[in-house]
Amino acid sequence: MRNFIFYLALILCAITSKLTAQETFESKARAIADKIEQVTLEEKLALKTAVEAVNVRLEKGEITAAQAATEKQALATETAAKIESRVNLLNDELRILVQNKVDGKLATRDTVHIHGKFFSINFGNHDKNKKKYTFHGEKRTTSQFVFAIGLNNVVTDGSVENSDFRFAGSRFYEWGFTYNTRLFKNDNLLHVKYGMSLMYNDLRPTDNRVFEKQGDQTVLVTSPVNLESARFRNVYLVAPLHLEFDFSKKEVKDDKTLFRTHKSLRLGVGGYAGIRIKSKQKIEYEIDDMEYDQKVKGDFNASNFIYGLSTYIGYRETSLYLKYDLNPLFQNNAIKQNNISLGVRFDLN
Repeated sequence: MRNFIFYLALILCAITSKLTAQETFESKARAIADKIEQVTLEEKLALKTAVEAVNVRLEKGEITAAQAATEKQALATETAAKIESRVNLLNDELRILVQNKVDGKLATRDTVHIHGKFFSINFGNHDKNKKKYTFHGEKRTTSQFVFAIGLNNVVTDGSVENSDFRFAGSRFYEWGFTYNTRLFKNDNLLHVKYGMSLMYNDLRPTDNRVFEKQGDQTVLVTSPVNLESARFRNVYLVAPLHLEFDFSKKEVKDDKTLFRTHKSLRLGVGGYAGIRIKSKQKIEYEIDDMEYDQKVKGDFNASNFIYGLSTYIGYRETSLYLKYDLNPLFQNNAIKQNNISLGVRFDLN
């Protein structure tokens, strides 16, 4: 449906724009209308300049108010006559153009060429029922909006077992934009996918604990109050890069080969690199029927740079998405913990 709407929009733009090399009735009529508008604008600007000159003379006392009014009236009459004279000449051109159209001496727009998605629209001069749409293929580079959501946790000593963080409550989010470039001119299998994304990695500690910065170490400590919720979030700006295998079948229309994307099974392998732009811990608790919502922002000794591996596999626009940080979550902790995420990814054309 999106592709249909896209092509429909292009067709409508093509019909109403000057994208043809032929001089058609529509383009000539539009040109005459533009000339009429330009004539009117020129004469009105000239009148404005002349009236301003009269006002200057009035302010200097060179003429009286009555004389100024008379001169302005004369200027307005003269301008109207000039506009009428010049427009009449253009109206004569328009009448001749209409007569030529009636006599069949002018064609309507035949062919429109649109660059980008590359296709022509051939309407035919006399038979409205003969309409031909000729597709010339797709661009090798397309763009997508990417959104991903899923579970987030950390790998400690090569495992996520006995994690310090809740599996169901810890999540990740990602959104951004990517470009998808087909590597070979006549083969649709290999693509390179690159762009920019914002990643949000949330961790929710277990056992009523929160993160606490102790010198260059960041450790989990038990909260002195009973917590209703505790969440630690890192936000990153990253540049992902993937080699994508797209098994969408090529199509042939009007003897042209079309290479579609995101129409079948897809597999992407690659990674990402970027910087941390924010860290925040949010805790919620209740004391004496009073609810408290506390937010603490800081670096928490978290790694300033992020880089990792990622892969996805799916069908059409939806994929299963896995990413793993090669850098540790915290810079100087004695026990290295690496963030890992698993979720669903949507690449929307």
